[in-house]
Amino acid sequence: MNEKVYDEKAERLFPTPSPPPTVLCPQRWPGFNFKSLTAVPHVLIDNYTRYHIFRNYIKFHNGPVMEGFYKRDIKIQRDAFVSPHPITSQNFVDHLGDENYYEAYTTSFAKAIEEKAASATLDEFIFSEKYNFQPGRDAKSHPEVLCRFVDAVMHPLIHCGHGVEFGLKGTLAEGLSMAAIHEVRYPDFLPSSMFVARPSDDIGAMMNNFASSVLDDQSSAMPLKAPSGQDTHSFSILARVLKDPSLAIRDHVQKWTVDSSRPGEIERKMEECIGTSSVIYALGGWRNGFPADFFLMHMVTSSIFLPSLIVYLSPRAQALLLRAYLLSVVAWFVARGRPPLNFKSFFESTPTIPNPPNSLATSNSFLPLVQSSMMHPSEHHPKIQRAFAYFSTIYGIRPKGYFAETELDGAEELDGSLFVRAAVLNADYMGWTREGEEARNWSYEGFYV
Repeated sequence: MNEKVYDEKAERLFPTPSPPPTVLCPQRWPGFNFKSLTAVPHVLIDNYTRYHIFRNYIKFHNGPVMEGFYKRDIKIQRDAFVSPHPITSQNFVDHLGDENYYEAYTTSFAKAIEEKAASATLDEFIFSEKYNFQPGRDAKSHPEVLCRFVDAVMHPLIHCGHGVEFGLKGTLAEGLSMAAIHEVRYPDFLPSSMFVARPSDDIGAMMNNFASSVLDDQSSAMPLKAPSGQDTHSFSILARVLKDPSLAIRDHVQKWTVDSSRPGEIERKMEECIGTSSVIYALGGWRNGFPADFFLMHMVTSSIFLPSLIVYLSPRAQALLLRAYLLSVVAWFVARGRPPLNFKSFFESTPTIPNPPNSLATSNSFLPLVQSSMMHPSEHHPKIQRAFAYFSTIYGIRPKGYFAETELDGAEELDGSLFVRAAVLNADYMGWTREGEEARNWSYEGFYV
């Protein structure tokens, strides 16, 4: 890749990480200092200029981390290279799915973000009808960029989420480029009807109900009103999928209600997506053990970025993101074997207090959980523990019975302790390596028996 070009823009693309976009986004943990903050841009710029987004030729993504892990990771990365041609508005669609154009797409997206800002760039290239379905194309040749965005166990979404959460334009450009060079595995997975623009759809309406309620009225950030039977909850969608032998996933998810004109609706539907991802990971296949499924884990680690992405989107794009996200989550749940969800057994059998080896008790369960995860050799372990800690902060107050009005069997047993229970189980399964236990890896077996 042309390092001179990127060096000139590096400080703008990878500044010191910013504060959270809103109060509904994960807040910063204490403990960072000048040295750690300056290490972040160094690692990100080096990764940006030297390495391809895929670390091998079967499109496994790379993930920049702090200095120590970064030095370990660069041994398995692929060198970056200059694309055959630049990406322009005229040839943007022509090279979608071609990893040889990663550098060109990244350069193009970085320029768009600098000129248009993040909101307009996301709205145009991910959520517009133009870059998803174009008249005159056959079913297999549509751009379908939103489908690419939520493909590959959500990695493009995760990468973009990092960018907007921490104010890193370069990371956002990388994530958008990652989406562009992924294939569309299942054409029309997201139906074209989702993208038909309405007269009220306007990127200028950015200060919508979600943004204003978050920034000006924090009382609505964690609504205490339980879901009503008037709306279709994502748990009800999950219940219908569990009972339907035809596995008509898309038909069921299309019945999920999202009305972005209603105050508080986006916050409610975002919580439904987060809750669904956490439930299928924690309870999926639960009997008397805990299978830490690698693929369902990504549903949790991706959902932490929904608040940061949503605040940058127009109302129309917010609804599109949530619908595409839930459809992908439910599809992965089915793909992994559609395991039963035994709420009663789970909440009767799982602890809310961690018990790491050779450690004193603490009044805050998440302190040892997060601290231990940071030294685990699997980079995904601290990601999911951070997600559960954040979800517990926002939704841990949900009482038992809060979800009783949904159609999901046993959901009346569910309460806000789900997140700490899942985090404890995750730590016990993966191994308390900081405390001397051996590390375990994620389960890839699925739930097919």
